[in-house]
Amino acid sequence: MQLPLISNGSTKVNDTLFVHRQNDTCYYFLWNEPIFSHASSDQKSFRMITASLVVLGRCKQIEIMKAFGVSKSSVARSVLKYRKHGPESFFKTRKGHGGTVLTDEVKAKAQALLNRGFDKHDVAENLNIKYDTLRKAISQGRLSVNTRVVRMTASSKSERSEKDSSAGMGMACTRQEERVAAAMGLLPGGASTVFETCLDVPMGGVLCGIPALISNGLLSHVKDCFSKLSGYYTELHVLLLMAYMALGRIKTVDQLQGQSPGELGKLMGLDRVPEVRCLRSKLAELSKDNAPEKWSALLSKDWMEATPELTGALYVDGHVRVYHGEKTKLPKRFISRQRLCLRGTTDYWVNDALGQPFFVVTREVDQGMLEALRSDIVPRLINDIPNQPTKEALNADPFLSRFTLIFDREGYSPGFFKEMWDNHRIACITYHKFPKEDWPEEWFKEVEVNMPNGEILTMKLAEMGSLVGSKKSEQIWLRETRKLNKSGHQSVLISSAKGSSSIRDAACLFSRWSQENFFAYMMKHFAIDLVSEYGTEDFPGPQQVVNPEWRRLKGELRSLQGKLMRRNAKYSTLILHPEQDTGKIEKWIKRKSELHEDIEYYENLIKEVKVTIKETPEHLDWHELPETEQFKRLPPGRKRLTDTIKMIAYRAETAMANIVREKFARKDNVRALLVSMFQTDADILPDVDSGTLTIRLHQMSSRRENEAVMHLLEHLNETEINYPGTKLRLVYEMVAG
Repeated sequence: MQLPLISNGSTKVNDTLFVHRQNDTCYYFLWNEPIFSHASSDQKSFRMITASLVVLGRCKQIEIMKAFGVSKSSVARSVLKYRKHGPESFFKTRKGHGGTVLTDEVKAKAQALLNRGFDKHDVAENLNIKYDTLRKAISQGRLSVNTRVVRMTASSKSERSEKDSSAGMGMACTRQEERVAAAMGLLPGGASTVFETCLDVPMGGVLCGIPALISNGLLSHVKDCFSKLSGYYTELHVLLLMAYMALGRIKTVDQLQGQSPGELGKLMGLDRVPEVRCLRSKLAELSKDNAPEKWSALLSKDWMEATPELTGALYVDGHVRVYHGEKTKLPKRFISRQRLCLRGTTDYWVNDALGQPFFVVTREVDQGMLEALRSDIVPRLINDIPNQPTKEALNADPFLSRFTLIFDREGYSPGFFKEMWDNHRIACITYHKFPKEDWPEEWFKEVEVNMPNGEILTMKLAEMGSLVGSKKSEQIWLRETRKLNKSGHQSVLISSAKGSSSIRDAACLFSRWSQENFFAYMMKHFAIDLVSEYGTEDFPGPQQVVNPEWRRLKGELRSLQGKLMRRNAKYSTLILHPEQDTGKIEKWIKRKSELHEDIEYYENLIKEVKVTIKETPEHLDWHELPETEQFKRLPPGRKRLTDTIKMIAYRAETAMANIVREKFARKDNVRALLVSMFQTDADILPDVDSGTLTIRLHQMSSRRENEAVMHLLEHLNETEINYPGTKLRLVYEMVAG
């Protein structure tokens, strides 16, 4: 063992690896030994060195991301490149068609050809340069395209609007032959994806999300989970359309009525998107046979395997989706954000420390977070989380846990903490529900806490062992950690993570804001609390619900106990303050006698009600309820399908936001910039001969936003992804300003 000596100003990657910058040179130290160095501006060496450190197991990808502020996709590409081609691949120069570069002379010739209306591929071929080199020069503004020539072959919005309105089979139904064939069952593969050259297509920016959507699983496991759709629109069209709607902030299917169907169709290589009724039927067909649940489970497992470093600490919280309809009378539950008891369903979300969702469990009949954890969440996590300790490792280390669950006070239960540790070796962290008196301020020490998102905060913490649990069978020793706030208030948390520390516990619990922000953002931008379909259905199997007679008896008991308490208080007041006036003594004695009789009467009633409650079952199966008390559930299929697509869209947007943050100074406004980009117009320029589909975005509102978006487009072009269902490679550009 060596004691690492860290110089002031060094960047800590992990406990053994540090980077020190001096005289424009970066030095890498493993423990106290220097292992690498490179110039601060040498990005190739930086990518090679960090990739080699990850491959050799000296650090994790997320540690490189946090230490240097680089995006996840950049680190992942470097690691993949190192593993496939070795360190020399980082320093190889790209081979051009003729070894030429864009010198001033070549640029002048290229600009002259472009001005004459030559196609970009013809210009690249004539000058013997790479097409990507020419394309980048155009997107960066060093060259410009003669837009008048493009406009001669491309359709304008006015031209498309006139053509769509005059279509014979309906608004924008211009592919009449295919639609007739689909209606007669002669189009088994659905409508073909054929893009037209179009200018100024509304919401064209959503096409920039295709690489991120695909990498986050939008088209994964589709054939394994969903049945093939018949007719004009395929399952690929429906999934892409729902993803575009999520990114473009079209929150419900009904809101499609306010959009131009032909313009949205141009984004998908179709004549138009399905109308609302057609889309509902397609979603209902995709939701059959529990297909969305299977798809969501497979995607959740893929996400966990892709980011195993984020599965060590998982956040669980409930979100109530209020139901205002009249189709059924769902059980009421307390909505904390409204401080009311309203009818609805409860969704329990499982997120990582950065707020990204893994899966959601919906409960029409909610018996609390602990029951949801026991029945649905914990068994699924044990089965899905990768790289869990083996049984031998758990037996060898009594302090080792499988993973850690973090939740709010709703899940506080010493018995549950003990059950999770003894039966599954799962650690739990939450707020202490019944803390004792405050600790002396001199116990607290100021420490630096590394938050999961890479931020370093200074906190005043103190810790001590605490025995919690009122029943002896539920008592368990936990670590109690307190944070001293500036106001003097002490935030108290408890943890059963025996192999952890108070600093890590504080970092985990005080990162719960990421999940709260996720709920707020998803409600505002993705409408996760709205009903996806109308109608109800019976519960398919046994479903335990609260016995309405037991609930009525409990309410009656509370009412009687309240009346008894008030009369006891009045009786005690009479005893403590006896009447001294001889003229009023008789009235005082009569009042005391009446209260005594009432107290005896209510005590007897309470005893009878308690006996009846013991004889009445607390829960019944749903089928055993009286017909007047039976309620139905909301169909879960379409809601689960749309929620899964929205999760994919959120994760895709998060991945893109991490790239934009590298070049955008206003970090808090990155998502707002992406929303603006998704909703901006774009030109769609297919080129079948060269096999490319160019998406040319319009300018953003400022130069700094243009620079940030251009940085994102460069990363997207490096993915070299084909548009789904075609052989056209996506190429992203921005209109030269």
